[in-house]
Amino acid sequence: MRKLSGIFLVGLCLGAIGAVVVTARHSSAAAPQPLAVTELVTTASATPTPEPEPTSTPTPKTEPSATPTPASKVDPAKVTAAALDKLMGDGEVSAVVFDRERGAAITSVRADRGYTSASLVKLLIALSALEQGGPIVEVQRMLSRSDDDLASRFWTAYGGPSIVTRWVTKLGLTGTRPPEDAGRWGDTRITAADIVRIYQYLLDHKSTAIMTALRGATERGSDGFRQYFGIPDAAAGQEWAVKQGWSCCRPTRMLHTSGVVGHYIVVVLTEHPAKVDYATGSKRVTEIVSTLLGG
Repeated sequence: MRKLSGIFLVGLCLGAIGAVVVTARHSSAAAPQPLAVTELVTTASATPTPEPEPTSTPTPKTEPSATPTPASKVDPAKVTAAALDKLMGDGEVSAVVFDRERGAAITSVRADRGYTSASLVKLLIALSALEQGGPIVEVQRMLSRSDDDLASRFWTAYGGPSIVTRWVTKLGLTGTRPPEDAGRWGDTRITAADIVRIYQYLLDHKSTAIMTALRGATERGSDGFRQYFGIPDAAAGQEWAVKQGWSCCRPTRMLHTSGVVGHYIVVVLTEHPAKVDYATGSKRVTEIVSTLLGG
């Protein structure tokens, strides 16, 4: 009996030691550390009211560059109105390159000239739709694929021309106005300077749903048009987010490229005679952006 009691006591001791070891293992595990999050610092917006920030399912994105090259070769001294006009040929061009690190435009050519917006007004349509609880995935599709049917649906559902007038007031846009024909959203009038202000708002208020869609712009729009002219083609190998616009012919042909490349906001608006086809116009816009980015 004494021998059995000894065995029993040894067992208890071993069990206690095992419990201490297990407890030590758990107590010595490091507590999870919070991940460091680097916020993107942007220029302060003149409009303090933020857009409600939705969470969303991202649209399909373009294949990112493995080693993105920063847009560091921009030399505003080499960009003049005469240089851009020579690339443009017969037509009109306006361009702004806004350096978000400096908080100022480093290139500005006819920034306040008015143009028909074509699909660039979809940025304002998207802001209104998301602010009013619109369907996030469909809003993203409207932007990334430049879907006109969705734009028309949202234009009617979320205010029509009042979409433009409301954001003009909210963002302090000086050259933007709604279309004369209330149903033709693509005839909204815009300027390059105002499009820069819209991008500043999107970036300052971290409009994730919209910027995700712009980073995921598809090569072909919903109508089959190749929308990689301008910024995407000129900034190949760099990270970009874009909204493009094209239309014809009331009575001219519009081809616009706008977006973010590195720490630059780039906007190029062009108006061509109707006789200039889309392929020629697209090539001109790409050459202009390449010049702006120092390519």
